[in-house]
Amino acid sequence: MSVNTFGRLLRFTTWGESHGPAIGAVVDGCPPGLTIDESVIQPFLDARRPGQSKFTTQRQEPDQVRILSGVFEGKTTGTPISLMIENVDQRSKDYSDVAKAYRPGHADYAYDAKYGFRDYRGGGRSSARETASRVAAGGVARLVIPDVTILAYVSEIGGDAIDMANFDPAEIANNPFFCPDAQAAKRWEKIVDDARLAGSSVGAVVECVATGVPAGWGAPLYGKLDADLAAAMMGINAVKGVEIGDGFAAARLTGEQNADPMHPGSNGPEFSANHAGGIAGGISTGQPVVVRVAFKPTSSILTPQPTINRAGEATELFTKGRHDPCVGIRGVPVVEAMMALVLADHKLLHRGQCG
Repeated sequence: MSVNTFGRLLRFTTWGESHGPAIGAVVDGCPPGLTIDESVIQPFLDARRPGQSKFTTQRQEPDQVRILSGVFEGKTTGTPISLMIENVDQRSKDYSDVAKAYRPGHADYAYDAKYGFRDYRGGGRSSARETASRVAAGGVARLVIPDVTILAYVSEIGGDAIDMANFDPAEIANNPFFCPDAQAAKRWEKIVDDARLAGSSVGAVVECVATGVPAGWGAPLYGKLDADLAAAMMGINAVKGVEIGDGFAAARLTGEQNADPMHPGSNGPEFSANHAGGIAGGISTGQPVVVRVAFKPTSSILTPQPTINRAGEATELFTKGRHDPCVGIRGVPVVEAMMALVLADHKLLHRGQCG
């Protein structure tokens, strides 16, 4: 079976393909009585929308969301919320060669091996176009966790990382890279533009921080908050690695260095470090929840690559069409959405067991 649903109590199912008439999501388990209309969700889709700069794909999609069910008189009813986003700028002819051969780095061969049939237009279901549905669903999830603030940003492009000494949240909205370091953003213009002009691509790292998460969300062993976050982030197209807190760097520390010392505070314990990324034993500690997500370079490049066709014969293929020279840039709103969906689900799970 194909698993298109994520979550336990707050569940969402995405549907649609890159070059179909529409894509969308059905969000089930949302509590009733929350104020919502399209304007609540649209800003998050606008942040992800393609064609906003020369550093992203030039596919022109307005990404206007429509709420089809689950809302009455501006309030959620507790029934499934159906969200639809029309596709308006497909160019399926760009993929005529892809119908005959597999694009290296893409899911073409894997889909054919699994199903014996695939929608080759833009990658069909495996296209990053699907992530717009997740962003719409994430807009609903944020209503469930109004006291949690989620902020994601690009921390590295093409191996060039930001300087945390220059970190300024206000800068994130001032450049096309969602970058909190103005100096790094300036450097990235050349890195990404050089890749674009060469018909190539570069990778990126997106960091996401959720503040206001109370202690107690998550569960031991098989319901760990960090495990669900890792699964959610790894489910995003082009993601090849996820770190919670210090992540792999923790393996290079001593026990003393990696500890998060606690001291008495006026509103509970105060921590002098957050190497754990706000999660211990699978349960939130009350500290900021920190996740880093590694996006591979976009596999759609203009450099011919050796591959095979459906008959197993050797050939070469380069990918025509309009593609992101750095897919991680538009991954920022998607990472935020998946963070919101997981946290909202765990809030409801915690309430269900502990009241």
